Amino acid sequence: MKQYILSILMVFLFSCGNNAQERSVTKPEIANAEPVEVPAENGLEKAYFASGCFWCVEAIYESIEGVEEAVSGYSGGHTKNPTYESSNTGRTGHAEAVEVIYDPDVVSFKTLVEVYFGSQDPTQVNGQGPDQGSQYRSIIFFQNEKQKEIIEEVKAKVAENYDKPIAAEVLPFQKFWVAEDYHQNYEKNNPNNPYIQKVSIPRLNRFKEKFPDILKENEH
Repeated sequence: MKQYILSILMVFLFSCGNNAQERSVTKPEIANAEPVEVPAENGLEKAYFASGCFWCVEAIYESIEGVEEAVSGYSGGHTKNPTYESSNTGRTGHAEAVEVIYDPDVVSFKTLVEVYFGSQDPTQVNGQGPDQGSQYRSIIFFQNEKQKEIIEEVKAKVAENYDKPIAAEVLPFQKFWVAEDYHQNYEKNNPNNPYIQKVSIPRLNRFKEKFPDILKENEH
């Protein structure tokens, strides 16, 4: 029992951030803004998701066949040039998010949305797992009406499996701010970090068990 308690304390001590408890309400001008569409480059498209610690989310998306890269950053807020420290106050409106760079000929946007809902507890409000605060809230971003329709379709289907409401916000994409260098590929670069060991890797493994057919060959 003592070892178990110590493990839990270690997870919170070495969490993805400071677990600010202030809840951020998305400003109406953000929720009602026209979405910004990111043009494809060299046949690759970009999608944006927030579902808790970006260390976890980045690792999940990078394990998928057709995803070239996932970049950790911040999105959904009202301040410019957010940093890790400022986003952790819960007052910037930003959530930890990832930019997923993918080949639409290999993996569809709909599949990425299904991964989004299937790799988290979609009913947890204002956080994910041990990470709590507005910077960890779930947001799924759309760049056009077609993407919004796909998101709402998948969200409605997912909701059929839960007694509680789906917590994820659906917001028009505005801008993605790339996080500090040390956050990129954090799980791969810090495999012995207590948070990675206790939270991130187990979350990744749960995802892999649910979605074995879409994993890269070296992720099986």
